[in-house]
Amino acid sequence: MANHTGEKHGMKHPAGAKRPGRGGHGGHGAGMMPGEKAKDFKKTMRVLLGYLAPYKIRLAIVCIFAILSTAFAIISPAVLGKATDKVVEGLMGAGGVDFEALLSILAVLLGMYILSLLFGAMQGWIMADVSQKVIYTLRDKMSVKLDLLPLKYFDSKTHGEIQSRMINDVETVNQTLSNSLAQTISSAATVIGTLVMMLSINVMMTVLALVVIPLSMLVIKLVVSKSQKHFSNQQKYLGAVNGHVEEMYTGHDIIKAFNREAESEKVFHEYNEKLCESAWKSQFISGIMQPAAVLIGNLSYVAVCLLGGFLAIHGRVSIGDIQAFIQYVRNFNQPIAQLANIVNQLQSTAAAAERIFELLDEAEEDGIDETPAAQMKIADVQGQVEFAHVSFGYHPAELVINDFSFTAKPGQRVAIVGPTGAGKTTIVKLMMRFYELSGGQILVDGCDIKKLSRKNLRDMFSMVLQDTWLYNGTVRENIRYGNRAASDAEVEAAAKAAHIDHFIKTHPKGYDMEINEEATNISQGQKQLLTIARAFLADAPILILDEATSSVDTRTESLIQKAMANLMKGRTSFIIAHRLSTIKDADHILVMDHGDIIEQGSHESLLAQGGFYEKLYNSQFAGQQ
Repeated sequence: MANHTGEKHGMKHPAGAKRPGRGGHGGHGAGMMPGEKAKDFKKTMRVLLGYLAPYKIRLAIVCIFAILSTAFAIISPAVLGKATDKVVEGLMGAGGVDFEALLSILAVLLGMYILSLLFGAMQGWIMADVSQKVIYTLRDKMSVKLDLLPLKYFDSKTHGEIQSRMINDVETVNQTLSNSLAQTISSAATVIGTLVMMLSINVMMTVLALVVIPLSMLVIKLVVSKSQKHFSNQQKYLGAVNGHVEEMYTGHDIIKAFNREAESEKVFHEYNEKLCESAWKSQFISGIMQPAAVLIGNLSYVAVCLLGGFLAIHGRVSIGDIQAFIQYVRNFNQPIAQLANIVNQLQSTAAAAERIFELLDEAEEDGIDETPAAQMKIADVQGQVEFAHVSFGYHPAELVINDFSFTAKPGQRVAIVGPTGAGKTTIVKLMMRFYELSGGQILVDGCDIKKLSRKNLRDMFSMVLQDTWLYNGTVRENIRYGNRAASDAEVEAAAKAAHIDHFIKTHPKGYDMEINEEATNISQGQKQLLTIARAFLADAPILILDEATSSVDTRTESLIQKAMANLMKGRTSFIIAHRLSTIKDADHILVMDHGDIIEQGSHESLLAQGGFYEKLYNSQFAGQQ
């Protein structure tokens, strides 16, 4: 048996398939905005660290290697200063430069550089391995979670927002784990180590160098305060441009049909001009930060050189010490800036991780009323479906199904008709247990569906929806989605039954024709026929057709009706249709309005009653008659 086909929610998607989008502009519009903060930073970081717990030995090694790499990098300027002192002593002394001693110092210096490089590369390699394993775990859990979430979760979230959590937020966490963790250790070690080395050379020079830090911070704060609003506007108008481009691209045929190209271009130019203005201002103001920091740094170097020269004249420091100190000053400012950036990044990471954990903490579909007793299986499904005083509302206070009772006998063809919003499709969703009942029972062969696992229940159904769903793959693979074990001959037989075989064979690649990502290389009617072929292949005892022929022409519809008449023999079938010509041959017709059955019977008997059904029928066919 195969599960229902074409349903977009709660379904395992094969490799290469994309979930349908409902906005969010490709997953980015609903993403986390820059600077967004987590609601509970500490709790979120504790949970994230929990994912790192299995790798604590590796992380300890990363810390050690990061400290060693930093230590060798910190000591190197001091060693280079000793080499400089050897050269100065040789040039100023009578004996000349001691090249043997100089080469020994340079050999030690080269060794330190190599060791710093090796330890840095090793800690980077280990951290990359750890971070990718953690991200793999998160992605895997999120993918599994999406298949277990109830349909109401997808009703409350746009697909763009869900994609953003799967892609943008996971990537934000990945970047932090890959780079920021080791960088935090290295930067902290560099700041502490550099400060110690600077103090060991000269306290006065160190104090002078440290005076620059608050001045730099003041400049940075001033620049950030001025540029923040422009960065916000830049993100705002960037989103507007992206949204407009996507809308115009997806609806380009409608735009051309209504001659709205000029209007579309005008709107784009308005957004683009605002984006250009805000981007220019934000980039210009933030661009001042680097030269301002360089200017302050250069002033610091000049002050240190002047003080160092004065101290050197009085014999309190050597030329090599001054050289080493200037290198330390240069190295001291960079890790402080890195730590400031890491703090900001951790805020974004916590917000991203919090969104991921929110998804992982959602109540699963299988956790709702899925009791241990729900392992019952119906060995030989006859197909009797009974609705016993069923009531349901998407919101507790608003019932859309009031008191629905009906029994479909095995092999019976039951049509459900009624105006939009009457509850027709909701009945199907309740049968499939996409939602839980507010009251009453649904029984299959006398067994309450709550006593069946959802997998066992859905194996009994084959479904074709009005909204077709095909994925990036061959025609054969898309039809075989109804039954993975089906042979090529069975796939082709299903295609013939759906009257799509001729179209497939007229294509040069036949059943190996590739359907593109958005399935735009075939018509809507052909998509519908492929999903019908998929339902034929599923060969389930209960069939659901929700406006299954709405997108095909009248001739093809007639052929499909004949094929479906054979398919429905011996199977319980539920047919939802607005076009009443498709359900005249149904064994029983249910007429629904506002969640209630207001009329029922055969086509002829309902017409004879002269009630609601007769009005619906006449509204469609009076002109033809």
